[in-house]
Amino acid sequence: MKKLLSAYSLLFFIFLYAPIALIVIYSFNANPISILNWEGGSLDWYRLIFGVAPKVQMPETYVDSTGHLLDALKNSLYVATSATLISTVLGTMTALGIARYRFKLRAFYQLLMHVPMVMPDIVLGIALLIFFVGSGFTLGSTTIVIGHCTFLISYVFIVVSSRLAGIDPLLESASADLGGNEWQTFKRITLPLILPGVIGGALLSFIISVDDVVITYFISGTDSTTLPVYILSMIRKGVKPEINAIATLMLLFSLCIAYVGIYFKSRKRAE
Repeated sequence: MKKLLSAYSLLFFIFLYAPIALIVIYSFNANPISILNWEGGSLDWYRLIFGVAPKVQMPETYVDSTGHLLDALKNSLYVATSATLISTVLGTMTALGIARYRFKLRAFYQLLMHVPMVMPDIVLGIALLIFFVGSGFTLGSTTIVIGHCTFLISYVFIVVSSRLAGIDPLLESASADLGGNEWQTFKRITLPLILPGVIGGALLSFIISVDDVVITYFISGTDSTTLPVYILSMIRKGVKPEINAIATLMLLFSLCIAYVGIYFKSRKRAE
């Protein structure tokens, strides 16, 4: 039985990570036409992404799209940063309000905060599109930021709420007994205690925003294409070799963000 479970675990991880490993491996393939036919290692596709001319001879049918790629990357970073800042502030405020105050329909409000997380992306994307068009909004970066905030606030809310659940409210009461006002109590007691949750929610929101495709596809304009949507359009026209390099860089970026979150969490435990 133990050997069977070990074999199952091995096959599971192979099934899960083999496609990712292939993307990384073939991102160094020198073949400019077929990404599946290995012709030796090369960094040409990474050079191409960063605006450096590749050493390999490109076919006549190849169309350079590095400029559009960088524009899509800038849009993704702008949208993710803006949506993360707004969602982190609003999500943290909502979590604090629900955790520290009692009001009518409190349980129902908590339920509503979970709905965007379980709602299918295509349903939310269509709903946002109808809302923006019906309200006279011009589809662009602003609508993408607003659309991302509608569900990213829920992620921040859940993470911060779980952090608040482990904090003793008597600590805040003790601060008030010692003469601290609400702002001093929040600054010196509450915020340091929930900071790991706030950082974790912000990092999670940033990654989700950068990687989102379905909702962004519905509410983005022609001049505000994000990187995942742009990659999707590239695949529709044919799988170009640099797609693997782009995917590898996105994977590396996501791992770096995850490492930052784990670092802050482990450091907080050590303290």
